Amino acid sequence: MKRLDTYPARPFIKWVGGKTQLLDDIKKSLPRDLSQRVGITYVEPFVGGGAVLFWILQEYPNITRAIINDINAELICTYRVIKHDVEDLISELSRIQNEYIPLNEIDRKEYFLAQRKRFNEGNTSKVETAALFIFLNRTCFNGLYRVNSKGEFNVPHGKYANPKICDAETLRADSAILQRVEILCGDFAQTGKYADGNALYYFDPPYRPLTETSAFTSYAKDGFDDAEQTRLRDFCEQIATRNSLFVASNSDPQNVDKGDDFFDHLYNSFSIKRVSATRMINSKGNGRGAVSEIMISNVANAY
Repeated sequence: MKRLDTYPARPFIKWVGGKTQLLDDIKKSLPRDLSQRVGITYVEPFVGGGAVLFWILQEYPNITRAIINDINAELICTYRVIKHDVEDLISELSRIQNEYIPLNEIDRKEYFLAQRKRFNEGNTSKVETAALFIFLNRTCFNGLYRVNSKGEFNVPHGKYANPKICDAETLRADSAILQRVEILCGDFAQTGKYADGNALYYFDPPYRPLTETSAFTSYAKDGFDDAEQTRLRDFCEQIATRNSLFVASNSDPQNVDKGDDFFDHLYNSFSIKRVSATRMINSKGNGRGAVSEIMISNVANAY
């Protein structure tokens, strides 16, 4: 399988927990005959950075319809602007890039904080919101997306010598792919209306934290606790009864506690396998390395 970065369309932002490195494992969880199927609808209720979305729609051109969703309104705004107003977005990002790159380190930080404040105030057009979203992602610390209890983006400035704020080639390729995509914003459960025998779902929810430090605060202000994980399992059961196929990823609690069988118990009626990924599982540098993640599915004829 080709690497994602060899495709024209690829994620337009950095995203913690992105699935680029797990695409081979995800493919092995899909139906062997997926490329021969007609009329498949691909549904991704937690689209995030879109690594799986952009890969699967290029790897399987027979998937002519896709539905994506996320609860992050600014992220979804950005997807919609890329789909409908990509040239205006490129123009705005070029302006920001030309203002930011020549600045020294101190002035860059001040510029970043001013744009972060403007983003959080929310009194911006859709194109400017999308441009600020991408700018902050490309210049904040580690590409995190984190909000406080008020829902305000609060990641500090990062120190990058020459961040690529305006990647026009990728944005145009992504826009072309997104013409095949319906874009929703809200709770994952609203995608249930697409569940039928021709639907293939991929779930990449906020991961269950492995440690206290890995729960760095929420990507959405309301969080995603064990009750939400259970609600997602119930949703998987519901779409399975409607003959939809699904694959879901999550953290493996047994990385830190061999006796923690939370997901093994939760999804005991489905197939569960463990795959290897490189992640940061605590705040210390020695916490970064190969860890196990779980992949859950109801696909009987996988690769």
